[in-house]
Amino acid sequence: MNRTAVSTIMRREMRDSLRDWRIVAPILLLTLGFPFLMNTTALLVENFLRQYNAVIISTHMIPFGLMVVGFFPISFSLVIALETFVGEKERYSLEPLLSTPISDAELYLGKLLAAVLLPLVASYIGMALYLVSVMWNLRYHPTPQILVQVSLLTAMEGLVMVAGAVVVSSHTTSVRAANLLASFIIVPMALLVQTESILMFWGRFDMLWYILLILVVADLALVRAGVRTFNREEILSRGMDNLNLGHIARSFRDFLRSGSPTHGDTNAEPVPWWRRLLALYRHDLPRLLWRERSTLGVAALMLAAGVGLGAYYAWRYPLPQGIIPLDHLTDRILQAQGSPVTPGWSWLPAISTRAIFLHNMRVLLLGALLAPLSFGALTLILLLAPMTMVGFLAAQVSIVGGNPWTFLAAFILPHGWLEVPAAVIATAFAFRLGAVLMAPPKDSTAGEALIQAAADFVKVFVLLVLPLLAMAALTEARITPQVVLWVYGR
Repeated sequence: MNRTAVSTIMRREMRDSLRDWRIVAPILLLTLGFPFLMNTTALLVENFLRQYNAVIISTHMIPFGLMVVGFFPISFSLVIALETFVGEKERYSLEPLLSTPISDAELYLGKLLAAVLLPLVASYIGMALYLVSVMWNLRYHPTPQILVQVSLLTAMEGLVMVAGAVVVSSHTTSVRAANLLASFIIVPMALLVQTESILMFWGRFDMLWYILLILVVADLALVRAGVRTFNREEILSRGMDNLNLGHIARSFRDFLRSGSPTHGDTNAEPVPWWRRLLALYRHDLPRLLWRERSTLGVAALMLAAGVGLGAYYAWRYPLPQGIIPLDHLTDRILQAQGSPVTPGWSWLPAISTRAIFLHNMRVLLLGALLAPLSFGALTLILLLAPMTMVGFLAAQVSIVGGNPWTFLAAFILPHGWLEVPAAVIATAFAFRLGAVLMAPPKDSTAGEALIQAAADFVKVFVLLVLPLLAMAALTEARITPQVVLWVYGR
């Protein structure tokens, strides 16, 4: 990496931004005017809260104002980033830049740093003005932890927006299309700021460190995706943004049929459907599972992490004695009609083969839909959540004096040996849907890689996951309750 080339691109981009009054004027207005507006608001709220002796709430509101003051100027980094490639292409100034003797990564990083640096400096100036105002008028002195948290959150949020916007700008052909796609960036960030504000009003500043960690991971994923998918030749050769559904459908069909006995041989005799199905089970599925062995390992580690996390929280937050009625378990309790220890509250859902099967299928399909939007992170979280509950309940049984291994063998093992592998396989192939966007294979565009990953997911889901889920649901509804009553029934 040539640092001189990166800094040269960065200085060039910043000079262009500073010459554009449409960018400089709003940033200056928000930097110099918005802190005093928030300071006036803080004074009014402070005086109102003092009438009801709610001083502690005002101490939580001021960090919220500091975060808002920093977020508004940094939001303009999104506008600058959207102009980085597609804006220059429309102004016919991109061709000379792309012909310079620098690498794609250096060009990408230079534009990335330029887009985030100017709004970030403006955000820090606005935050400093706001702090001086509240310290002078309200005698409020923020703790070092709050200053560090808000400063780092502002920087990481700006980098997330910029990295996402640069990816959008390098893959669209007009500023209009880039602005429309920017909603997929600004809406999640707005929801994230709302979540941070709720934590601040609750006084849970320790949770902000976890949000900061998530933002750091998202930054690394987006920057890696931008570096891997950026290609100057594609930017110059890309024409209008056309949605060719027919081409997408044909590509999906070809990827779905790849590996079948007649694929690629137009003169081959028709093969009976049962032979094609047998070939899929004998050749395609083993090949796909072996190819994704590392992804399956990641999903399995997430499963184990969920069990461990649930056990940790069980020992930290033990349930009241008697809430898990293992000492007087009856068929009535298993049928979700309530517990004699906790009347009116059922600790098990209604048991139905159809309900269990549809629920598991919906969750795994939801993970596949969310994977491209989160680079696969939300897919892993959907696997983590139920395993955390399993670990939590098993540890609670141990706390009250029971045997957690007997609990798992009775409640989980009869159907879990089918359901858990199905969930791991579906999660692994859904995770690949998001991973290919961050690191597409060589000699393949992000779109082609996504279509192939979708075809592989459909093939594995239909041929392997759904049959396993059906057998697991039937076992969970018919056999598992009998095993539980045999072990714990009185």
